[in-house]
Amino acid sequence: MRSFFTLKILLLFTVFTAFSLEAVAKEESADGSKKDIKTEIKEYIDHHLKDSHDFSIFSYTADNGEHVYVGIPLPVILWDEGLHVFSSSKFHHGETIAESGGNYYALEHGKIYKTDADGNLSHDEEGHITNAKPIDFSVTKNVVMMIITGLLMLWLFSSLAKSYAKNNGVPTGAGRFFEPIVIYIRDDIARPTIGEKRYKKYMPFLLTIFFFIWFLNMFGLTPLGINVTGNIAITFGLALLTFLITNFTGTKDYWKHLVDPLGDAMPWYGKIPIYIILVPIELLGLIIKPFALLIRLYANMQAGHIVLMSLIGLMFIFKSWIGSPLSFFLAFAITLIEVLVALLQAYIFTMLSSLYFGFASEEHEHEEDTELAHL
Repeated sequence: MRSFFTLKILLLFTVFTAFSLEAVAKEESADGSKKDIKTEIKEYIDHHLKDSHDFSIFSYTADNGEHVYVGIPLPVILWDEGLHVFSSSKFHHGETIAESGGNYYALEHGKIYKTDADGNLSHDEEGHITNAKPIDFSVTKNVVMMIITGLLMLWLFSSLAKSYAKNNGVPTGAGRFFEPIVIYIRDDIARPTIGEKRYKKYMPFLLTIFFFIWFLNMFGLTPLGINVTGNIAITFGLALLTFLITNFTGTKDYWKHLVDPLGDAMPWYGKIPIYIILVPIELLGLIIKPFALLIRLYANMQAGHIVLMSLIGLMFIFKSWIGSPLSFFLAFAITLIEVLVALLQAYIFTMLSSLYFGFASEEHEHEEDTELAHL
C-alpha cells in the first residue's frame, strides 16, 4: 500500500513538472518572443536549479498579456549603508525595480544590484554587470527549506526520544521507521569505522548530517522542486563541517602521521628527500577529502535534476504519440532512481565522514608495540 502511494506521488511530480514546462512554453510564445522550444526548456531548467528570492509555484499569461506569477514572496534583507528589509514581491520576478530608503535595486539572474530609478545596469566588455552589489542576507527558498528540514528533524526525533521514555525504550508511531536507521548508522557505520572507544562523540553529527541530507534530497523531488543539495554553497558548508570536526578532534597520532608518515621506520636524514614529496601530498589530502565530499553530493544531485527535467522537456520537442509517452515513462523511471540516489548520497556522505573521523581519532599504543617487539 505504501509503495502504491509513493508511486502516485512520483507520478504527480512528473505530471506537475510537465505542465509547468508547458506553461512556460505558452507564456513565452504569448509574449511574442522568438525563442525556440529548446531554448525555453533550457531556461526553465536553469531557473529550476538556481536559488531564488521567492517560491514560484507556476505562472501564466493573462488575456491582457500580463505575466501572472503564483508563489510565495520571501523577505529580502540587504546591508547597503544601513539595513534594508522588504518583500521580494517588489521585484515582481525581476521585472520591476525595488525601492528602499531612497535606494533602488534590481534583480538580475538571481542577484541583487544597486541601480537608479530607471533600473539601468552597466556591463563590461564581457557582458558582466558592473553595478555595485549590496551585502545580501536575504532568506531565499533554499534557506527556508533548510529551516523547515531542521524543524522537522527536531520534531521527529524529540518525539522519538519521548516515546522511548514513555514506553521503556520501545518507539511508537514514526519512531518505528526511524529507529532501525539510527541503529544502522550506529552499529554499521560509526562503530566499525571510528571504534568502540570514540564513536559516541561523533554520533550526533553523523545522525544529523544523514537525515538532513536525506530529507533535503527528498524535498527536491517534490513538485516544488527545491534543489538545495544541488547548490554547491550548501554542499561546501556541509563538507566544511566535516573538515573542521575531523581536524579539531584529531589525535596526536593523526597529526604525527600527516607530518611524519614514515614514523621511526627510517632515520631522519633518510626521510628528508622522501618527505619533500610525501608530506605535501599528505597535507593536500586534508583539502581533497572534504572537496570530494562536496563535489560528489553536488554533482550527483545536480545531474539527477538536469536529466529528469531534460527528459520531461523532450515531450514538448517530440510532440508525437511515440516520443512523448516514451519520454514521460523514462522521466518517471529516473524519478524512481532519484529516490534511491537521495538515500544513497546521504549514506555515502555519512560513511565517508565517519571514515575521516576514524582516521582522526586513531591512536597507536606505542609502549605496548615496543614491549611486543622485545618478546
